[in-house]
Amino acid sequence: MRTRSATGSPTNGPGGAWFLVLPALIPILVLSVGPLLYGIALAFTDAQSGRTAATRWTGLLNFRDLAHDGLFWESFRIGLLWAVGVTVPQFLLALGLALLLNQRLRLRRLARALAIIPWAMPEVVVGIMWRLVYHPDAGVLNETLRDLGLGDGRDWLTGLATALPAVIVVGIWAGMPQTTVALLAGLQNTPQELHEAAAIDGAGAWRRFRAVTWPALKPVALAITALNFIWNFNSFALVYVLTNGGPGGRTRLPMLFAYEEAFRYGQFGYAAAMGCVMVAVVAACLAFFLAGRLRQGGDT
Repeated sequence: MRTRSATGSPTNGPGGAWFLVLPALIPILVLSVGPLLYGIALAFTDAQSGRTAATRWTGLLNFRDLAHDGLFWESFRIGLLWAVGVTVPQFLLALGLALLLNQRLRLRRLARALAIIPWAMPEVVVGIMWRLVYHPDAGVLNETLRDLGLGDGRDWLTGLATALPAVIVVGIWAGMPQTTVALLAGLQNTPQELHEAAAIDGAGAWRRFRAVTWPALKPVALAITALNFIWNFNSFALVYVLTNGGPGGRTRLPMLFAYEEAFRYGQFGYAAAMGCVMVAVVAACLAFFLAGRLRQGGDT
């Protein structure tokens, strides 16, 4: 059946919708799906930079080598520590900030605007700024510690014991605004009548949070936590600017390891295999999240 769109142009039923979504699909196919498929194919080759010989198909050789690469799996462990160490405190602090910003306070709009400033800053700028904060001689942190008589300070980003915790603090600070905004939006969608009814029944603040706020906020919390974990696990720019993976590989995340293999050592095929492993991890996290959402939908 021949129909007309809202603009008056004719379309051929449901099939005509493809002409509407095609302009949006082309950039996705060219910029996302295409490079992803090329990278997966590259993982099964011996591609290297500067080679004059033709690239050969090597099958699972890169993955077999990767299974015995202790440095990669150590970076994988560090990546998981980083992702969990950033995501969990990030959510807890953002939840507290969202609850605060949801109150009827003076200058609430100004406070909300200030809370999202780190989100508006590029990761490179954030990394440079925090390098100055952690500077061993003239950094704000060490100067404050000296003024308080808590020692002469230390080089936070080059110490073997302090580098990863210091970088995690920056990751929490940089990513907390987006989590706060998502949780604040969820809080504002909670019906105020439910809070008022619970208060009339004598429920305290904690009981109202458990009985009213958290059930309404839980879907948003699960979604933003899953996305944060994926984003943090795939982090690159922030850690690269802060430590470049040092000292001694203590902050070498999997993405940094793959970057070095590809662009420092020219092992494109091997780096692509690392990328495939990381894609598999992200896909598993998404599958776990979607399965949980489907179970929740089936229970309701």
